[in-house]
Amino acid sequence: MKKTLLFGLVAVIALYVGLMFFLGHIVKAGVNTFGPKLTQTKVELQAATISPVTGAGTLRGLVVGNPKGWSEDNAFSLGRVHVDIAPLSLFGDHIDIEEISIDGPEFLYETRFVSSNIKDLLKNIEEFSGDKNKAAAEPQTKDGKPVKFVVRKFRLTNGVARLGVGPTAVPVPLPPLELTDLGVKEGGITPDQLAGAVMKNVLGSIVTGSAEALANMGSTRAANTLEQTKEAAKKAAEGVKKLFSGDKP
Repeated sequence: MKKTLLFGLVAVIALYVGLMFFLGHIVKAGVNTFGPKLTQTKVELQAATISPVTGAGTLRGLVVGNPKGWSEDNAFSLGRVHVDIAPLSLFGDHIDIEEISIDGPEFLYETRFVSSNIKDLLKNIEEFSGDKNKAAAEPQTKDGKPVKFVVRKFRLTNGVARLGVGPTAVPVPLPPLELTDLGVKEGGITPDQLAGAVMKNVLGSIVTGSAEALANMGSTRAANTLEQTKEAAKKAAEGVKKLFSGDKP
């Protein structure tokens, strides 16, 4: 009897570990395969673990490279991302994410006239969203349906944007960012819509924070770009509504 119970316990543990590894492998493979197509840059996720029972998971070592025309550094690195997912939704075509929490992300913010590396990265995502052939690259279920997402809460805390490249780069702390009910009204949104919505808000946070930092430094550059970057932040926030309504950027 004891041997039977022990064998059963070992089998349950093995099944749990196997499912956790299996789900983590799916997430990692999905990010590393779909990410570069979405951003048109390097995207690498080192590891992912997802509990098949609670739906809680952790993504580690996520980096996104710079778009073409900018430095070879990464546009941003997230380090560690915590997610809470409704477990049963992982096996359907509608993934319900209770929360995504990112703490301590680091962004590289390079600017050139009216453009920036982050803005170009966002432009790449929007171009993918408007590509008629994107369906072939999007994650799909076994039935061929597109996988859609609902994110009930997104939080980004203790973020830092480094203004410039190399040892002279100026670190700019970013204000906490919280978004709620992404994709709820739409009945789910595609990964590119989700990425676009988040990146638009991050861009707004970065340009506003950078403009204020430059103004505090009293630089000539700040005087010339303060209003311009504030306007970019305003447009970034407004762009979320356009993204969901189907308007072209």
